[in-house]
Amino acid sequence: MGQPAENIKDLPFVEATMNYVDDSEKRPVTYIAEMGESNRRDEVPDPRVVPVYDARAIADDLTLDRNGLAFVRDTTAVTDFQDQAQIENVYNPEVERLVKAATGASKVLVFDHTLRVADEDRRRTEKLREPVRIVHNDYTDKSGPQRIRDLLPPDEAEEMLKKRYVYINVWRSIAGTVEEAPLGICEWQSLAEDDMVLMDLVYSDRVGEIHRTRYNPAHRWLYFPDMTPDEVILLKCFDSETDGRARWTAHSAFDDPTSPADAAPRQSIETRTIAFYD
Repeated sequence: MGQPAENIKDLPFVEATMNYVDDSEKRPVTYIAEMGESNRRDEVPDPRVVPVYDARAIADDLTLDRNGLAFVRDTTAVTDFQDQAQIENVYNPEVERLVKAATGASKVLVFDHTLRVADEDRRRTEKLREPVRIVHNDYTDKSGPQRIRDLLPPDEAEEMLKKRYVYINVWRSIAGTVEEAPLGICEWQSLAEDDMVLMDLVYSDRVGEIHRTRYNPAHRWLYFPDMTPDEVILLKCFDSETDGRARWTAHSAFDDPTSPADAAPRQSIETRTIAFYD
């Protein structure tokens, strides 16, 4: 899918387990739980220990269209990420601006977000999600266009689907430095088409589809250690173009072996957007 990203294997790294899937026997399925609870998975796990490279030294060289991710320094004015009014009136416009600047899109639709907390007691009490520790990608050739049809009026959706559109997730720490369960990203140029496995997401009222990922020793995993709330990962989850540019990545939270024993539980927000082009 392209030339290897320069200098990645010269970077410092940690060795960590990434939870791949073995789909040789059956198609994987995840049953989505109520907020605060853990999802149930029906699949054959395939955990692998891989190097995860510290990408800070090459952060400015990573691009959405070449690697499937970008790293941006940006300060938010939000003071409480559990305040829905601040999300709608402050954070979503900030995210729209960020994604427009990074993609050059003519329009950005911010349509969803998830707060994740690694602390189990707090997650259950406050009805939050946990970090996702499986290798996956959020959209497929089926679910990418379907989500636009779900979000927009029929005529507008069909017009938008005639042009290029890109799903970008915006990932940020919301409570200090990320000391555990950082986000690892398998960059596009190291992924093969056959690495991506279709998986059903079963909700109470519908069935969605995402990618799980098979292990491939060619994969190159990146992360940004000790991320602060003033640093953001832009993650490409789907691109309607099939001209050789990055279409998606694979990604997962992982257990960093260098995390301190008393590490603060990770708290983060991921905001989902669609960048539309004229």
